[in-house]
Order: sequence, then C-alpha cells, then structure tokens
Amino acid sequence: MKDGKIAILESEAEQVRLIYRRYLELSGVNALVRDLKERNIRTKTRLLATGGTRGGIPFERGTLFYLLRNRFYIGEVRYKGEILPGEQPPIMDRALFNAVQQKLTDQWTTKSSIRNAGDHLLTGLLFDDAGHRMAPTHATKAGIRYRYYVSLPCLHGEAKTAKVGSVTRVPATDIENVVFKYLNEHLRSQSGMPTITGHSAITEVIDRVDVYKDRLAVRLRSRENPATIKPAEDGEPTDDRLLSIPWQKPPSKRFRQILLPHGTSRNEVRPERPERRLRLVSSIARGRRWLDEIISGSVTDAEQVALRERCSVRHVNMTISLAFLAPKLVRAAVEGRLPRGINIERLRDAPVEWNRQFEALGLNPHQ
Repeated sequence: MKDGKIAILESEAEQVRLIYRRYLELSGVNALVRDLKERNIRTKTRLLATGGTRGGIPFERGTLFYLLRNRFYIGEVRYKGEILPGEQPPIMDRALFNAVQQKLTDQWTTKSSIRNAGDHLLTGLLFDDAGHRMAPTHATKAGIRYRYYVSLPCLHGEAKTAKVGSVTRVPATDIENVVFKYLNEHLRSQSGMPTITGHSAITEVIDRVDVYKDRLAVRLRSRENPATIKPAEDGEPTDDRLLSIPWQKPPSKRFRQILLPHGTSRNEVRPERPERRLRLVSSIARGRRWLDEIISGSVTDAEQVALRERCSVRHVNMTISLAFLAPKLVRAAVEGRLPRGINIERLRDAPVEWNRQFEALGLNPHQ
C-alpha cells in the first residue's frame, strides 16, 4: 500500500505474468507445479505481526488454481457473486487472462466428462427395489477413493421419512463387474453382438437395473430383444427383455488377510495405521516415477533428481529402491494388509530376490 492505494511491485507482477504464460505453454497445472519447482519460483513471503513469516514455499495445485482464476490481476474484484471494477491497476493483458480461463474451463470440462462417464459406468441406470434412483457418490479414506451408488433418499437425508429399498448403498466396482460380466456373456452367446465396455455403450443396451436383496433385475432395451438368462422369480412379470442376475450385497467390512510374521498368531497382529500406509504407498509410487525418469532419460541420474526435489542423493536412492519390491508386497501395502511395523524404513534397500525380501521381513511369501 502507498498513500492508501495498492502499489504494484513490478518484480512480483512479472512473476504472475510468467506463471500465466507458462500455464498456456504447458500441458496443465500438474506440469506447471513441476516447472515452477524447477525454476525455484515460490509463493510470496509475508511478514506476520508476531515476527514470523508465512509463504515462501513451492506452489501447489490449489494455490495455482486460485492464482490462475484471480480477477484481481486484471483490475477487477468479485463481491457477493458480482464482478466489479477494482481500485488496483491491471498487471496483465486481458487477452492473456481470458486465454488462461478458457484453457482451465476446457480442461475441467474434459476431465469431468471423462470422470462422470467412466468412473461410474451405471450412472442413471440403477434403482433400488422401492423405485428410487441410486446416484453415484464416493468416500475417501486414507487417501484412497471408494465409489458407491446410494439411493437418493439416503443422499438427501430422507431415509427415515421415505420408503427406501432393501438395499440402499452398493460398492460401485462390485455391481458394475457383475452387470458387465453377465451382460457380456449373454451378448457373446448371440452371433454378431459386440462386447460392452463403457458407459455410453451400456446405455444403448440397458434401460435400467433394479437392485434387490438377492438379485439384480436388468431391463434391456426393446430393440435388442434377447432371451432371458435365467427364469424370472415368482411374482415378477415374464419378459424376454428382463435378465435376472443372482447377486448379494458384499459385506460392508471385508476381512483383510494380514500377512503374518513367522510364529505370530492372527490375534497378535494389527494392520498398519492408515496414515503410515498412505505414506508408504506414496513413497513406492514416487520411487517408481523417479526410476522411470532415469530410465527414460528425462533426468540423467539420482543427483539431478535430488537437486530438483531438494533432498539428499541417498534419500533418492533409498526411495527408488522401493520400486524393486515384490509385487505381493506392493499389493499388500496398497490393500492395507501389511502388519504394523512394516514401514518405509524396513522396506527400503530390500534384497533383490523377492523371496529374500519376505525372509528379511519375517513374512510368509505364500500367504
């Protein structure tokens, strides 16, 4: 501020313009995060009244999305849902700002359409046996995203006042796999019928799927006119467009086969804590990514990675060693089946032979 007015620092204004230009030149925000980190461009450092400082850290996705959408830089402010002229002068050309907004919108629209059509393949087709549509939703636990279909009364908080079906919530992957498996088996039994693989294709074949406690009633569109896979249950109308698929909702809490150390009973073993599990899985993924960069030649060696990530070469090498873990160990880590105490430190720099990795950890490779 200068004389009660906002003063522009040209060095900071140029940094903002550079971020906007680089976003247009790169593939997206993820690439921009990496680019700014390599250029050592950080957020603005602010002095607090306590004498401490805030900021001065690498840009992250959330910070960049806010910066790239901020109309402050073209001399405008947003107030109560309206866009108004601000007192500050613009620091960039409106054409640059508009080009960034268009790219952000285009990428978000493309990502959303792919996610909506691909993530929940039965969107708009599922109903509970009380006639309520089952909408797609998800929950995130320990950084892992779990998809579901839930009856609308339950989503709207009306489960106690509305008549809901016998099944109100189903795991998306489970029910999608069952429907696709039975439907494709049926189509393959008829000459010339293609296999169904995606949301748009399945909506051309299926009219709706009603979820019962012990079966799925799949209503096919009339133009297909197939024969029934299984005779309909008593009380249901006989229809050559109705497929009745045996099915039961999976238990809400699935038993996890924890890998047991030798000489230890199951009652003595607990799975690794979710936060430690997430840290381990993230480190394995990071190690594989760094190894791929070295193999592909995008970086020359571990020293270059260490310089970029601002860590020691030893840390890079130890993280890359996680990329050589046995597939069974990696799968157990992702599924939360490693016993407590099997953490990053114990898995780093493991023996090359997969069987010896299990031996070093005291685990049975055949569990």
